[in-house]
Amino acid sequence: MQDTGVKSLDANVLGRFDAIIMAIAGSAPAYSLAASTAVLVGAVGLMGPAALLWCGIPMFGIAFAFSYLGRTQANAGASYAWVGRAIHPFFGYIAGWALLVSATIFMVAGSLPAGSVTLGLFNAAWANNTLLVTIVGALWFAMMAIMVMIGIRITARVQWIMSSIEIAILLVFAMLAIVHAATGGKVPFSWSWFGFGGFHGLSGFASGALVAAFYYWGWDVSANLNEETKDSLKTPGRGGLWGVLIVFLLFQVFTVATNVTLPAKVVSANSANVLSVLGQAIWPGLGGRLLTFAVMLSTIATLETTLLQVTRSLFAMGRDRTLPMGFARVHPVWRTPWVASVVVGLVSLLLFVSSNFVGSVSTVMTDAINAIGLQIAIYYGLAGVAVVLTYRHLLLRSVGNFVFVGLWPFVGAVFMFWVLFEVVGSLSGTTLWVGFGSMILGFIPMAIYWIRGSAYFRQPALAAVSGGAAPDEPDAMIG
Repeated sequence: MQDTGVKSLDANVLGRFDAIIMAIAGSAPAYSLAASTAVLVGAVGLMGPAALLWCGIPMFGIAFAFSYLGRTQANAGASYAWVGRAIHPFFGYIAGWALLVSATIFMVAGSLPAGSVTLGLFNAAWANNTLLVTIVGALWFAMMAIMVMIGIRITARVQWIMSSIEIAILLVFAMLAIVHAATGGKVPFSWSWFGFGGFHGLSGFASGALVAAFYYWGWDVSANLNEETKDSLKTPGRGGLWGVLIVFLLFQVFTVATNVTLPAKVVSANSANVLSVLGQAIWPGLGGRLLTFAVMLSTIATLETTLLQVTRSLFAMGRDRTLPMGFARVHPVWRTPWVASVVVGLVSLLLFVSSNFVGSVSTVMTDAINAIGLQIAIYYGLAGVAVVLTYRHLLLRSVGNFVFVGLWPFVGAVFMFWVLFEVVGSLSGTTLWVGFGSMILGFIPMAIYWIRGSAYFRQPALAAVSGGAAPDEPDAMIG
């Protein structure tokens, strides 16, 4: 038989804390706050904390879905593999393709602030120079692409360093923000920011929830790394759950601090890096630069985790013959899907350089965030349905199973699909073309490989697991 070059990834490299760090870095708390706060404020005004709260609750349901689905099979394709067996291969492919295109769009959009924030540390004027931003952003992206390609071990070490510094800075400023809000806030704190009364109807709430979904998105990178993680059926899921919890708390603190400290017009005028302005207000002189540094680290770190998600998804799809088999080629020394890394790196760099000359930073980021939000809703929602179908025979064995494996993930799925359909009529043509147009492109390779007879499209349904895979006590999920 001809050697296809398909080999296994580097197994048992990542531990429990690696999985948590990867999940946090995937959500990129500092980057999400810096790049998305203006979009969130533009959508819901002072109701940002409510949007993040009421999107965060169903997001925990999706995190439980990933955790339990991960106990059925370790597969680098994650939702692509699980949804395909639990629901139908058609929907599994849609889930996998949604991740691929959303991550690609993000790598294009994420490289933009990587360049501007880095330059802003040295000279504020440079951060608005399109050519310089493009060059520096492209260099950062290329460095992360090379890092991902040469091995998960060095990637994990670099991620530990960047994310630990970022989280430490955010924790310090979270405490300072609480003190500042109590003593020097410009707008009085209000519990109404966590309710529903301030939204302009359900459509207004859905618009905020779509942006909030982008805030959280990325924690599931730990699931795509399950083949490279110790205790691969449990550790990645636990890492995702802890990651969602940590970023949820950080998002709430900083969004409330923004409401108290910065007027909406200031947020809008500094849409590229609201966190820097907030830091300057909380700690004049040094604060802005420290939080800008945290944003830079966060942006670079999440580019790395996004590359990991895309390359592992392509690896799984190439291995299943649902995309070209070259994507499943693993480097004999580095034990990474090097062909996928090279292709993704080149395509993303080309798109990034092109996009920087299309429109303003604000327009590009708004369209990208909303388009990604649509695709997130699709593949997260499908995962929520998949876990219910997978464990349907075990849901009534205990209250814990019913709530954590059935009800909560199902509510998360319904919420994601509701947001998807509710906001379609209010989004710009560009967002819809990018969001849905890129999804429609996925039907082409799906049809080609389905006709070619890929075994993925003929697989049997995933039987509900038994024994200890679905514990009666929900605490086992995060213990």
